[in-house]
Amino acid sequence: MTTTLLPIATGARTRAVVLGFLKPQRARLTGALLLLIAGTIAGLVAPPLLGHIVDLATRGGATSEFIVAGVGLLAAALVEAALAGFGIALLAQVGEDTLARLRERFVESALRLPLEQVEQAGVGDLTSRVTNDVSVVAEAARTALPEFTRALLTIVLTLGGLAVLDWRFLVAALVAVPVQAYTVNWYARRAVPLYAKQRVAVAAQQHHLLATIDGAPTIRAFRIAGEHSGRVATRSQQAVDLLLRGVALQTRFYARLHVAEFAGLAAVLATGFFLVRGDTISLGTATAAALYFHGLFNPVNTALALVDDAQAAASGLNRLVGVASLTTPARSFAQPSEAPAAIEVRDLTFGYHPDRPVLHGIDLTVARGERVAVVGSTGAGKTSLAKVIAGVHDPLSGSVAVPAGEVALITQEVHVFAGPLAEDLRLARPSATDEELRAALIAVDAWDWVTQLPEGLDTEVGAGGHTLTAAQSQQVAFARLILADPPVAILDEATAEAGSAGARLLERVAAAALEGRTAVIVAHRLTQAVTAHRVVVLENGRVVQNGPHDTLVTQPGPYAVLWQAWSGQRTH
Repeated sequence: MTTTLLPIATGARTRAVVLGFLKPQRARLTGALLLLIAGTIAGLVAPPLLGHIVDLATRGGATSEFIVAGVGLLAAALVEAALAGFGIALLAQVGEDTLARLRERFVESALRLPLEQVEQAGVGDLTSRVTNDVSVVAEAARTALPEFTRALLTIVLTLGGLAVLDWRFLVAALVAVPVQAYTVNWYARRAVPLYAKQRVAVAAQQHHLLATIDGAPTIRAFRIAGEHSGRVATRSQQAVDLLLRGVALQTRFYARLHVAEFAGLAAVLATGFFLVRGDTISLGTATAAALYFHGLFNPVNTALALVDDAQAAASGLNRLVGVASLTTPARSFAQPSEAPAAIEVRDLTFGYHPDRPVLHGIDLTVARGERVAVVGSTGAGKTSLAKVIAGVHDPLSGSVAVPAGEVALITQEVHVFAGPLAEDLRLARPSATDEELRAALIAVDAWDWVTQLPEGLDTEVGAGGHTLTAAQSQQVAFARLILADPPVAILDEATAEAGSAGARLLERVAAAALEGRTAVIVAHRLTQAVTAHRVVVLENGRVVQNGPHDTLVTQPGPYAVLWQAWSGQRTH
């Protein structure tokens, strides 16, 4: 299957989505900006006061004048700290709320994604977005956004302060702007594609790492651990190389900013020297101007340095919005012609690659309440047929008619969610009472072992909690099926991972859970075929036999051969 990464939103699309999220936050956003502006203005009082102290010292001012100036400095500092603190906190709240809404939209879209699309993208692509990209954007929302906003306000208002002192100081300060503008443009041209490559490289690294961990038993069995470790190491090295390229780029970025600082400060000091010598301004005013420009060092460096965080956050944000904005195409559910809960497959052709179909011209009708077992040798197409009927994959041609939204798929890979067992079960029916949970567990022969858990239904299971066996996990899955109560169920070798004793238990459990439902069962054990109403035999992606077990075992054909190999009994 070829890898097709999940979509990445354009900058324009990302801006539109973020602005839409910010609309309900306009009042708080406005309040935060007003507080930051007021705090910045309070902080800008300090350089003129220090300049005033210089003038007092030059002309021999009174002690009381120095005390008043000192009190003014202290008051300005306190007011600035208070206003800036409240403004930054309020702005951070806006960022966090916006990010929370984006995360919710992302999760909603991700859960609606067709499994086929997730599989084609690779598990690393989705997990890297929900982990690394969310972390980068969250850090930007918590720290980078407030810092950048405050730095930008400080820069603008400080330049205004320089103009108030003397317009020539503003002109001198602007000497640094061309160098800074060139530096930012130079950096952005290189950083944007570099960070995009970093995100993709990290996704590929996670994909290979997770695949290696998931397949560890098979990898050890075939003694190919070295090969897989080499693949992970290669992907990891690619990610590290891109990270080091980013560090080198940042170093060159800061070096250019230091040149701008030197040029601007030199111009302001030179301007002050000539203005003081010409008696145009006082020494205190020149001091205030120099302090204003020196005070720009941190805000300018912060604002420009945050370009780096902005590029990383923008790249992550584009990837999050790319998934959050996905609209899953509505699947057309044709109603079966005779029974509302029946399954009708007509001339179905399916393949993971368009030019290599694995199912050819499948015709299958399953009546309401009928259980059909699908059997065949490995690679016959059983799982592919089950997933197409369940809606995981779309057919290349032909049609599949099932009741809309009323099909449940249970595979041999069952996930037990971390948390209380009761909450895990209520995923299937959030309104289920404890008595309904108990009834479902009794139906799947699980109530006895559940009552022996440390806290019964409230026992923490899944990652970090009580570990369930393979058979117990499948019993939980069948209990969810009973609680969800869909009219159609697809079982894809749902009893294959529990061992022989566990499989016999799960066969009884499956029969109880499927009572009264239309079911298609991909049979790992032919005993499931015996109890089914009908058996469909696949061979090379085609239906080669179709009928009751008792009939097929008496006819020459693949099923009789499979049954003889399974049971050791000659049938004809």
